[in-house]
Amino acid sequence: MAKKWFDSKVIKIEDESSTTKRFWVQVEGDEIIDFKAGQFVTLDLPISDKRTKRWRSYSIANAPDQSNILEFCIVLLEDGAGTTYFFEEVKIGTSIKIKKPAGGFYLPEKIETDLVFICTGTGVAPFRSMLWDIYNNKIPHKNIHLIFGTRTEDGILYEKELEDLMKKMPAFKYSVALSRAEVLPEKKYELAKGYVHPIYQKHFGEVRNDVNFWICGWSNMIDEAVAKLMVEMGYNKGQIHYELYG
Repeated sequence: MAKKWFDSKVIKIEDESSTTKRFWVQVEGDEIIDFKAGQFVTLDLPISDKRTKRWRSYSIANAPDQSNILEFCIVLLEDGAGTTYFFEEVKIGTSIKIKKPAGGFYLPEKIETDLVFICTGTGVAPFRSMLWDIYNNKIPHKNIHLIFGTRTEDGILYEKELEDLMKKMPAFKYSVALSRAEVLPEKKYELAKGYVHPIYQKHFGEVRNDVNFWICGWSNMIDEAVAKLMVEMGYNKGQIHYELYG
């Protein structure tokens, strides 16, 4: 019978923003915990006596490399039992039980269209995994446009890394929307005030059959994006893929 839960230990913690941390865990044992870029894992955290209330799922932020090291990008949520545990109690060496990676939010083996990644906050995690997987394994691809939304400049996650990736991947474009910024700083990528929606509306306003949209973030953002893409802009349902949380 296949093993369902695995032991892991936290091996590294870094601040990514004032409200977001990066956590790396090393899965213990000899079995290789492989996954597809974009998948998530479920963690069993000591935050409740009830089993299902202890479970929290997080997208894997690093690319697959069979190292059994998984990275999570976690934002502190007000009254969030899981994120409070991570921010206040988890330290280097903390043991965490995890399930095998799961989920269907991953790219096809053969990428035949342009890709548009739309995300807010820590919803960037699965796209970071996908981008590094494509780069590391030299996976043939067409144009890729990552559109990331957050409130202020402090919330731009993996900023320097994604800037550098634009130099390494000529077909990769990076845009950021800041919903609460009063003044926009100068950046090496496209930066706009407001939300993510006007950015993809500007770049993909003319309906194309050779593009697929991948969306990750809070349910309200996804609902609005799907409505705009399908109802207002005329894209087909089959061109839109999403992963939501909250």
